[in-house]
This record gives sequence, structure tokens and C-alpha cells, in this order.
Amino acid sequence: MIHKLIFKLGTKRRNPSLLPYYDFLKQSEKKSYEELLQYQFEKLKDFLVFAESYSIYYKKLFENIGFDPKTMTTLADLEKLPIISKNDLIKHSKEIQSTFAFNKLLYSETSGTSGQPLTMYRNEEWDSHNRATMFRGYSWHGVQPWDRNGYFWGYNFSFKQRIKTQALDFLQNRFRIFNYNDDSIIRFTKKLKKTKYIHGYSSMIYEVAKRVNQLGLDGAFNLKMIKGTSEKIYPSYQNEVQKAFGKKIISEYGAAESGIIAFECKQGSMHLNMEGVILEEVDGEAVVTNLLSKSFPIIRYKLGDYIKLAPQDYKCNCGMNAPVLLEIEGRVGKKVIGKVNNYPSLTFYYVFKNLVLNHDVTLNYQAVQDVPGEILLKIEQEFNEENHKFLLVEIKKYFGSDIDFTIQYGEKLHAMEGKLKDFITVLD
Repeated sequence: MIHKLIFKLGTKRRNPSLLPYYDFLKQSEKKSYEELLQYQFEKLKDFLVFAESYSIYYKKLFENIGFDPKTMTTLADLEKLPIISKNDLIKHSKEIQSTFAFNKLLYSETSGTSGQPLTMYRNEEWDSHNRATMFRGYSWHGVQPWDRNGYFWGYNFSFKQRIKTQALDFLQNRFRIFNYNDDSIIRFTKKLKKTKYIHGYSSMIYEVAKRVNQLGLDGAFNLKMIKGTSEKIYPSYQNEVQKAFGKKIISEYGAAESGIIAFECKQGSMHLNMEGVILEEVDGEAVVTNLLSKSFPIIRYKLGDYIKLAPQDYKCNCGMNAPVLLEIEGRVGKKVIGKVNNYPSLTFYYVFKNLVLNHDVTLNYQAVQDVPGEILLKIEQEFNEENHKFLLVEIKKYFGSDIDFTIQYGEKLHAMEGKLKDFITVLD
């Protein structure tokens, strides 16, 4: 098969340690929780000793707080180190970058909260282990890395960029939808007949699924996996996606700095990538240490998400013993400004979650604030008097009379040009 050969040749050149890591991870997923913890501890100790030796920033930090990684006796010793933010990584990037002479480094750039990018170089083992972790997740759903796949991504391309992108897509046995008019959606779905999986922004998968159902397109696909990335997957998405494509969206959770943190198994549990990262829940927030990031050490990095980890004794029916991430509740970030008080934007998540739990009402929303004490709440669904009353009840629970809400129903929420933001404000 030509695409399997292309994958093997490309991997050998770009990521020579990927396949050995993949074989290791497939064996490791059978280990007990205690064995995984022991492996984590050994990797963490080695990683921190390396960071002290080759990162100017961490050498100074460890000296300043009196931390010696060589004397570590338990994973809990990690908590002696301070938590860092993306702004810290950007500010100290040159000092954090390792001075070790790696055989191969890969350039990486991510956006900063202020628009300033974080640039770093990733060692080949870091990149390869991350890809191997992703492909292990694929294997749980019967998908091979070289399988035919469809891609949802919300960017407009120039003609020149499109030609280059199509060439890269060919090498990865991938096709994508460039715009979201009916003709493009029809062409895209025709290609799905011989496709094993689709992936991309979950909100875009949902929007296309909704249109597929409205157009009454043939949904007799044989997809093995639908993977949502970069966004929260709302329960309201799943019925439309299941109806259109025959499967629900599964979640892959991670970031450029952290690598893949968790991947959803066939039983619906998001298992932590214990071989590659340590995930802590600190005051409800995700704090991650990337054990492979030797070229640019990521240690106790505040990812900017609210999460909820399963209890230690939680057991998934799939048989794997890696801990489970129960929920990614939303982004830590902008505040809702009331007449008197301020509220985390995550409050909207709880309003609409309670609608589902308490009233069995599912609504898709986007909140917009231009003026303190006022919110425009856009709802995708059409007006329903009973649902509207339930919504007002939940809003009052959290905001009281501190914010005046204007609620508009039947709204189109997604411009199909990037991530869907559930809260937009100009006040921060």
C-alpha cells in the first residue's frame, strides 16, 4: 500500500524513534497503575536532573529554592517546584532552552495570550513520543496512521497555499474541506465512503454534521473514529454527529507545550498519557509536566484549563489502568463584568450544564459583552417558552440581578474560520 510505505519512509527520516516508542507504548498500556507510577518517577527524576544540567533557567531556579532532583524519593517532590505560566515561558524562553547538543531539533511556535508567540525547539524524541502517543490512541479505535482521513480546519487559504497544503495532504492520505458551502459539504461526504476517520475542530464537525442531516445526505459511512481537537466537545454536538456520520466525537486533549495529555478510549474514558506527561489538578486547573521536553523543559506548566480528574480508584471497563480525565470544563481566562461583581467566564458553562442536568434542555450558546453589567446571549436553537424560563432560572442562580441579559434565539454561532468562542468580550 503506497500510503503505508510513504508513512514508513517519512517516519524513518523525520521521526526515527517514533516506531520504537509506539511499540513501547502499546506494551506499556497493559501495565498496572503501580508500574506506571514507578516508570513516571524514574522518568521525572532523570528529566529534572537533565533540566538542572542543561537549562540555565532551571539551574538557577533549583539553586534559588534549594531543590536537588538527585535526592528525589517520590513523585510528590515535584510539588516543591513553582508553577509557571505561558508568559513565563515567553519571557524566559532563551534561558529555558537547553544547551545540550541534540542530534535533531524541530522548530515550534505557539500563540501567546497577548498575541506574542512562544518559540522553542523540540528534540526529536519529544516530537516522536508525542506522535506515537497519538497513534496509540488511534489504535484503540482500529485506526492506522496511514489510513484515509478527512480533515476539518477553519482557515482560508490562498491558491498557492492550497496547492502546497494539498501536496502535504496527499503524503498523509488526507483530504480536507476548504469552505463550508453545500457543494463542498456534498463533495466532502462523497469522499467519506472510503475514509477510516475524520478529525478537526469539534464545532466544525458539528456544523457540517448538522448540514449533512438537513440536506438528507446518505450517512452510510464506515468511519472508525471521529476525533475532536482544540475545543471542548459539548454534549449537544453528539446527536447530530452520530446521526450524520454514525459515530460520536471522541476527544484528544493536549497542547503544543505539553504534548498529548489524554486520549479517549472506546469506552469513553480519557486516559492520561502517563508515559509522557504528569498531569496535576491544582485548584481545579491543569498543571502539566512534559517528561520528554528535554530541549525546552516544560515543568509544572499551568495550561489554562479547568479540569476534573477521576478518583484514584476509578476503573475503566476497557481494562487499561492509566488514570482518567473526567472532564475539561473550560478555559481559565476572561472575566464577566457585572454592575457590582466580576465572574469567571466559566460560569456560563455551569449555567448550561445545569440546564441539561436539571431540566434536560440542551442549548448551544455564545455570550458577548461590550458594556459592564450587560450580556448579549446568542442561542442557536429556536425560541421555546419553557426552555427560556429554565434558562432564566439558571442565569439568576449565578448572576442574580447583577447583569442584564438580552437573549437572542435562532442565531448562527460559527463563522467557520477558526475556533468557536463561547465568550467574547472587549472589556478585559
